[in-house]
Amino acid sequence: MSDVGLARDEVRRARYAVAAVFAVHGAVTGTFATRVPWVQDHASLSAGQLGFALAFTAFGASCAMPLAGRISHRFGSRTALRGLIALWTLSLVLPSLAPNLYTLCLAMFTYGASAGMADVAMNALGVEVERLLDKSIMSGLHGMWSAGALTGSAAGTLAAHLGSDARLHFSLAAAVLTVLGLVACTWVLDLQPAEDEEPPPRFALPPRSALLIGTVGFCAVFAEGASLDWSAVFLRDRLDSSAGVAAACTTGFMLTMAVARIAGDAVVNRFGAVRTVRAGGVLAVLGGLLIVFAGYPAVAMGGFALMGLGIAVVVPLCFAAAGHAGPNPSQAIAGVATITYTSGLVAPSLIGGVAQATSLVVSFCVVTALASGLAVFAGVLRSAERGGRTEVSRPAAAVPDPRP
Repeated sequence: MSDVGLARDEVRRARYAVAAVFAVHGAVTGTFATRVPWVQDHASLSAGQLGFALAFTAFGASCAMPLAGRISHRFGSRTALRGLIALWTLSLVLPSLAPNLYTLCLAMFTYGASAGMADVAMNALGVEVERLLDKSIMSGLHGMWSAGALTGSAAGTLAAHLGSDARLHFSLAAAVLTVLGLVACTWVLDLQPAEDEEPPPRFALPPRSALLIGTVGFCAVFAEGASLDWSAVFLRDRLDSSAGVAAACTTGFMLTMAVARIAGDAVVNRFGAVRTVRAGGVLAVLGGLLIVFAGYPAVAMGGFALMGLGIAVVVPLCFAAAGHAGPNPSQAIAGVATITYTSGLVAPSLIGGVAQATSLVVSFCVVTALASGLAVFAGVLRSAERGGRTEVSRPAAAVPDPRP
């Protein structure tokens, strides 16, 4: 076997390893999302106070995300991801320990900071593996994130149904996920910077080409963040559902997200990025209308499922479009990632603020209006269709041997 062939085998192995890391990252999110009502009750918070606390997640991520590149530059991609994914999984315990608003804000800041750094590190490795393999894998990687979130939310649904204490639930989940994350990191690519390579900047403005693409991603991720953190609260407070049924709604949302993302590459290859996103926008709006006008839990659950189906593949397609949109693909992708990720973290707090001032129904009217932007602005993703897969190709000889 040639060195190049062996190197490609190592890269394929790294693909499955980073996919496992995506799944672990998603499982933490899914675990937390299903127990948000418990956290709210434990800290004795109103909807507005809960939204305020969740805003510290976005604040923490915004402060910490620029550090991920420097950490990877300092320690190498494998060691950096190993440390950051462990920090993320262990931070799951913190929100359940917060007895009041102030301590929950501090917990959510740490939770968001660790989430953002781990997210940047694993997506950077995913993009590199995609380029080395010369084929699209990002939709599948995000599908694994959704599958992990689904698994975490399924366990959370059971825990909520049994009325378990979230402190015990989160501690057990954090221990298991930390071990799984560390094991998976053993096989990710260990990319090291050149000796004369400068560390990445602490902050760089996204290029103009990324702004419109980021707007489409913003609409999708806003709907995702709102649904993840508020679907269970919506069913409990608006439709008087039990804790188990409310948690099951979050699970159903994640299920449609996972299925759509795993099948996403085939759909995009058949219909193209623009038509896929436009159709997804229509589905998301229909789902939002079902949520807003729901009189029964089953109707709202169907609405959240449609919402998840409609927005599922938008973010991977935004990354692809950014990579083909300008002379500096990495900067464009980073800009789109910053916009979309911040949207997902800001959305829950904004939903809480609107709900405090009006109602959760009005909050999801806002979500539905933003979801319509997917159909309206889908044309900005046309660069992904023009670029195709050839944009990520490299000559075989350019594939580095990742073996020690």
